[in-house]
Amino acid sequence: MPIYSAEILRELREERRRPFSLWATGLLAASAWLAFALYCELAPNATRTWPYTRELTHGSIAIAVLLALLALLPGPTTRLASRLRPAGQWLIALPLLLGLWQLATAKLALLPVPFFAPPQALLEVYAEDWPRLGESLLHSFWLLANGVLLGSAFGFVAGVSIGWSQRIGYWLHPVLRILGPVPSTALLPLCFFVFPSSWGASVFLIALATWFPVTVLTWSGVASVDRAYYDVARTLGASERFLIFRVAIPAALPHVFVGLFMGLGASFSVLVVAEMMGVKAGLGWYLQWAQGWAAYPNMYAALLVMALLCSGLITLLFLVRDRVLSWQKGAVKW
Repeated sequence: MPIYSAEILRELREERRRPFSLWATGLLAASAWLAFALYCELAPNATRTWPYTRELTHGSIAIAVLLALLALLPGPTTRLASRLRPAGQWLIALPLLLGLWQLATAKLALLPVPFFAPPQALLEVYAEDWPRLGESLLHSFWLLANGVLLGSAFGFVAGVSIGWSQRIGYWLHPVLRILGPVPSTALLPLCFFVFPSSWGASVFLIALATWFPVTVLTWSGVASVDRAYYDVARTLGASERFLIFRVAIPAALPHVFVGLFMGLGASFSVLVVAEMMGVKAGLGWYLQWAQGWAAYPNMYAALLVMALLCSGLITLLFLVRDRVLSWQKGAVKW
């Protein structure tokens, strides 16, 4: 017999006591997805029949059926429906936006081909070119992970050092002011000359883009710690090591996470540029390859994958932040 925590048992009891209410927004969303499916399948195309139209239709019908079941059936689906309720309006808007996209491309050809393609063209890319796209995603993730981790580590150490020690700040502060504001992509030719491989140069550029915001925000966090905390700790006999690791750094963590968010965003822009120069795989390389062959559906598919990757990493960072800074949980949401 499974063992549940007291919180889960309390939620289960509340769900049993809660009366079932019809999810009207879910029914509207199901109707919107069904209408989109019928429009994709039955409305005539302007130029030609696009592949994977039937797969798009079947997927839309499956979403419509699922939303209808969540809206109509009580019992086990109630909990999932309650979690989807805040996104109900987006579940209605998404098929409408896809319908407008379909109307402007496949049905009326208002947007020129091959620069614009209908939604099913992206499904074709994911279904048929997933080995190349998946390999590019793995290469980009590995490159980004190395650069961001390296830049975050050096930025954190540099920020704590500048904020704590005036002697270290005397030497590092001018370097930060001169090197930090320079766009990382401006150093691209120099990096490819200095580093033995394009991969090493790309890691350095991503690390540099991450290093500057993490350093500045960590420095700001350490410098803004209330001096009364240090006085109380010294009164209780705390050493300098204790003041740094148990007082300064924990108090500066909110600023550190802001720097990490900014560094992660900056690293993505550098990632695309770095991968367009000399690497043989990666999302940036894939974008350049798709543009060179005028494969614009592949380009849009890669952009969507990149957006999902960035959003997923930021979500993961928010989960870590909420775990570490539990007293600030819910203050900022993603």
